[in-house]
Amino acid sequence: MQATDQHKLSECCLALRVRYAECDAQQVVFNGRYADYVDVAMTEYFRHKVGGFQTLLNKGLDTQVVNLNINFRASARFDDVLDIHVNLTKLGNTSLLFAVSMVQQASQTKVVDAEITYVLVDAHAYQKQTIPTWLRTALQQQGTGVRINQAG
Repeated sequence: MQATDQHKLSECCLALRVRYAECDAQQVVFNGRYADYVDVAMTEYFRHKVGGFQTLLNKGLDTQVVNLNINFRASARFDDVLDIHVNLTKLGNTSLLFAVSMVQQASQTKVVDAEITYVLVDAHAYQKQTIPTWLRTALQQQGTGVRINQAG
């Protein structure tokens, strides 16, 4: 399966190189590692859009993952560089839904499609919080996106 031009428009693209320790006995990325890759990409997304998770914590807010779905399309292998694209797809009252796709950079083969849902919570009581205007505005602000290279 080939990647589409939608990835050129992603809000955040993280280039990440697969490390040897992330591969299993079948010499492909262990399935559980893809959740780690989503998490790293989301950390970079929040850093780009709002200054990072620390910005939320400083304002008494935090996020909790309430749903993560990963659809495997192809296998990634040691030393592959994955382009991990993140796009906000729904901004609710307390929740945020993101589409995350991983594409093997050299071949442009789609490896993973994922969806992740966060709920905004109070950083101390962990009760749901309405997304404040400043955060809603920052997340909805359209830009050219950012490309972050952690592939070396």
